Amino acid sequence: MNHPDFRVDGRVFATLGYPDDRHGMVKLTPELLRAFMKRAPSVFGPAAGAWGKKGSTTILLAAARVGIVRDALDAAAKIVISGKKKA
Repeated sequence: MNHPDFRVDGRVFATLGYPDDRHGMVKLTPELLRAFMKRAPSVFGPAAGAWGKKGSTTILLAAARVGIVRDALDAAAKIVISGKKKA
């Protein structure tokens, strides 16, 4: 997709540069997406279309703090490892 991604067992759980160079994306559950949006509404939001409805979450990188991004990355990696979410 022409942007860096982060993988566990060959499966993507996060990317940089989606939907543009100011953002990253993590694959969360819809419940976790809502929780992160509640914690930092100016940082987190649903990805466009069906991906967002399934929990794919955009991160506005300039507005994000390291700790909360680390939390989102950890959650996304655990989801992929546990196999709870198919993308």
